[in-house]
Amino acid sequence: MQRSPYVVSDVMTHTVVAVGRDASFKDIVRLMEQWRISALPVLAGEGRVIGVVSEADLLPKEEFRDSDPDRFTQRERLSDLAKAGALTAGELMSSPAVTVHADAPLAEAARIMAQRRVKRLPVVGPTDLLEGLVSRADLLKVFLRPDEEIADEVRREVVSSVFLTPPQPLSVRVDDGRVTVSGSVRDTALIPVAARLIRAVEGVVDVEFHVTGPTDHTGPR
Repeated sequence: MQRSPYVVSDVMTHTVVAVGRDASFKDIVRLMEQWRISALPVLAGEGRVIGVVSEADLLPKEEFRDSDPDRFTQRERLSDLAKAGALTAGELMSSPAVTVHADAPLAEAARIMAQRRVKRLPVVGPTDLLEGLVSRADLLKVFLRPDEEIADEVRREVVSSVFLTPPQPLSVRVDDGRVTVSGSVRDTALIPVAARLIRAVEGVVDVEFHVTGPTDHTGPR
């Protein structure tokens, strides 16, 4: 059985279009159009990521092409004005690059994207050399896991570990990523713990428990 993809290297794109710091403005635009991408890592040396050029870095050249910025604009948008006159990737790029390590959990990559408001991240290895690229769409691939694969993981990694000796085997059903656990358990206090662990399984959309405690006269144990 294939394990769920817990880290960035499991879902990232390994073939990445990148440029050097001397790449020209037109070369950058041409590559973006050719590969239908909106950003390019900028590399130095043997592949160390030193920055990223995005469409947002290129737009000031068009925005300020025929304008004469007033003093307020010159003061408040100094960086954009500098990029309007830039000719190479080294002058255009946003640096330092926002990256993520290949062995980082998917949740970490998602947090970085949200906090830095970026759609994709260059993926680097232990020596900060480029290994791939991860996008928002890549992170969502985990929700394409088959329901039965998710159910098997929930049974094996969560249910059998948390509920060690249930009165009878618990039923685990997954429908479109929604997990339903049914049956009887000896300790209902463990349900929140199990729910949290199930939500951590890649591909799970929601969790419901239809579980009762012991029905004998001694009450819940």
